[in-house]
Amino acid sequence: MKLCDMHTHSDNSFDAKSTVDELCQAALDKGLYAIAVTDHCEAEYICLGENCEFGSFDRQIPQSVRDIDSAKEKYRDRLLVLRGLELGEPMHDPEQTKHALGYADFDFILASVHNLRGCEDFYYLDYKTVDIDEILRRYFDELIETASFEHFDSLAHLTYPLRYIVEREGYYPDLTLYSEQIDRIFGILIQNKKALEINVSGLFKPIGRTLPDEALVRRFRELGGGYITIGTDAHSDEMVGKGIEQGIKVAKAAGFTHYTIYREHKPVLLPIE
Repeated sequence: MKLCDMHTHSDNSFDAKSTVDELCQAALDKGLYAIAVTDHCEAEYICLGENCEFGSFDRQIPQSVRDIDSAKEKYRDRLLVLRGLELGEPMHDPEQTKHALGYADFDFILASVHNLRGCEDFYYLDYKTVDIDEILRRYFDELIETASFEHFDSLAHLTYPLRYIVEREGYYPDLTLYSEQIDRIFGILIQNKKALEINVSGLFKPIGRTLPDEALVRRFRELGGGYITIGTDAHSDEMVGKGIEQGIKVAKAAGFTHYTIYREHKPVLLPIE
């Protein structure tokens, strides 16, 4: 079975440490068929340039593209290297989002929400001082909006805030409270022929499950979901490919017979054995 990691970050992302070449060498060493390098681009902050806490995306993303293109050539015939992007908060600033889409002709774009409008990344929130229910309702509302965005291929880590809620508060929120919102997200993805990501990073964190988990992936399938991508969210070479097989098992248990990679935004279905 072909193993592919569709969510990785190089040192062209502010919070990652390995070069594109190191990520690709790790993928090759671990027997992967394909890797997508999807460096961070938080749309609403592009206009800040070097004054942004994340660094200048006008510098980092073109460098990421150059590094990916170099790796494509270096690993030709040994590893499929895909030119990717994780486009954060694409609905927060449409002009900056349009700017981001012009950086290159990407193979694959992940859309994600790391922070609500006017708020810090969920990583930085103090969950003892916020209304978690309100935060999650607002988050899923923003995902409804994001799912309607045209220029992406897969919606990343649906349950992202839970990674930190579980870690710091010690419990997994009851997501049935948000089932109508989640079903609406899924319905939009399905209608627009977009993929849902199984992000396996949670398997190696206190949350102990994929983002989203098997129950939600199964619900996506029940509603008619056709495309699933699987990614590690690796921020270093040692994490490349780690947990991909478990992610495939989650997809299979949820009723999927294939998972998906993207080349020039076109879905390629890979059989699950």
